[in-house]
Amino acid sequence: MNEPHPDRPARASNHSAGRPTPADGTRPQIRALRAVKIAHTVVWVFFVACIAAIPVLAWRASYRLAALFIAIVAVEVLVIVLNDWHCPLTPIAARYTDDRRDNFDIYLPEWLARHNKTIFGTLYAVGVLFALVRWAQTAR
Repeated sequence: MNEPHPDRPARASNHSAGRPTPADGTRPQIRALRAVKIAHTVVWVFFVACIAAIPVLAWRASYRLAALFIAIVAVEVLVIVLNDWHCPLTPIAARYTDDRRDNFDIYLPEWLARHNKTIFGTLYAVGVLFALVRWAQTAR
């Protein structure tokens, strides 16, 4: 078996430090989870940028571009609704960890991940309303 060499002290297992070792077969899982979290974060940043751009574009009277961003985010909202209010990347990330904190699948602070839909859903709705009001004012 793998007994420690008598002249060297036994090394502490990486498990005691909370770090899996490559021999555990978990390194690929860590890499896969990291890849999903990075992809999820990049997608999240894209949609946050779309949401933030809507009122700015409406203010600048770029209504077609604002409408495009509204439609892009609306498609994402539909995808989330059809996935029981979860991002489709969440169950993929869940394959690679038992962690179920609010941010286990994305690189966001836990509080932001927990309130993400409320915060950005509200900003999206307000942005869409603002764009509609601005458009209606210029259409007269």
